[in-house]
Amino acid sequence: YDQTTIADGASIACNGVCLTVVASGVAGGKESSQKTWFEVDAAAETLALTTAKHWKLGTRLNLERALKIGDELGGHIVAGHADGIATIVKRDDLPDMARFELRTTRELARFIAAKGSITLDGVSLTVNTVDDVTFSVLIIPHTLSVTTLNGWKAGSEVNIEVDLMARYAARLSEMK
Repeated sequence: YDQTTIADGASIACNGVCLTVVASGVAGGKESSQKTWFEVDAAAETLALTTAKHWKLGTRLNLERALKIGDELGGHIVAGHADGIATIVKRDDLPDMARFELRTTRELARFIAAKGSITLDGVSLTVNTVDDVTFSVLIIPHTLSVTTLNGWKAGSEVNIEVDLMARYAARLSEMK
């Protein structure tokens, strides 16, 4: 990130959790070795509902800046409002890709559908299969190489954001 474009108050999704920048800067000597940094505050609810409670110095995170009006929308709408945590049940390494089976709560599982969208640790993905509170995703080589998903293993906890459209459709059906 170019520090000059990270202003106090900016929103940056960290592993799918939208957080507000409260300070930022550049550290290091020579321009080629400089590192951009930023600080955020996390509310008690954020710490209770997400994996942010486990982050420490050196934790690798997927980062995404806020979408600007006019930017290309390359996946589904991701708000950075994590709904909770899913747990990796199983990892199958396939040639050049990986299949993950995950488990979530019954409350969130009702929003997950095969071929629908899901956000895991801030990465927009397509759901492959669903069985009660368990679902699977297939991760392509590019995604494995440019995100933290390659480090996932059985037992890992990940942030989950259900599809916004599924959430609104469920709410509308409840209002009838």
